[in-house]
Amino acid sequence: MLSLQLLFEKINQLKDEQDLRTDIAPKLGEYFAATRSAIFFFDQIVADKRLQKALQVALSIEHNPVARYLAERHTPVHEGLVTSPKAWALICPRPDHWHVMAGPIVSHGQLVGTVGCTREKSMPAFDTQNLADLSGICLHLSVWAATVRSQAVYIDEARPDEGKSQRQTLRSDSLSEGLCQRLTSRELQIAALVGLGRTNAEIGKELWITENSVKQALKRMFRKLEVSSRAEMVAQLGAGITFAPKTTV
Repeated sequence: MLSLQLLFEKINQLKDEQDLRTDIAPKLGEYFAATRSAIFFFDQIVADKRLQKALQVALSIEHNPVARYLAERHTPVHEGLVTSPKAWALICPRPDHWHVMAGPIVSHGQLVGTVGCTREKSMPAFDTQNLADLSGICLHLSVWAATVRSQAVYIDEARPDEGKSQRQTLRSDSLSEGLCQRLTSRELQIAALVGLGRTNAEIGKELWITENSVKQALKRMFRKLEVSSRAEMVAQLGAGITFAPKTTV
């Protein structure tokens, strides 16, 4: 059976966005027992005339309450959280989209893409555990997307006589080291656990601090690093944080 940890590993091993859509999207469908599953980046949708209708209707924040919730909160959602079954049937009458779940892909504080899964009417609705699992997947996808896209920009602007691997190593090492120096040792521990997909409650339990302490620490860390989301924080810190095993007593 496909596990969440295996999905995280496969996301981390991706080479490009084509692999993301052809390899990870079907695996998400398998993991969530979905009729359909897909991963979209908004800049690709805008550039593809065949997908313009989807952008105007299915992803319209005026038309679709799921899309509106996603845009406003940057957190996974299913149709049952934002509307009634009767209203959803009018919004999206497709039988293979009777149940819908979507999650955000975030880069530099902006919603740049979405992960979507659907189920037919005869299948069970998505639940809170599905949302929790999708949250972890979206965190890893956001970190991957932010890292890959920032590296692409850097490579384009770098001197042509430099080797690709050398340019990427210099960039990631210097950036990560400088950002990590802004954080305390406790904050680096929290960042590492965020990178592993832990919730605030889980981080508090592992570090023997309250959930509110974790929340306040993250606010301070966001200010120090000048980021606005967990995914962006982990992407910025990159290799500078160590993903340590669970603390034992």
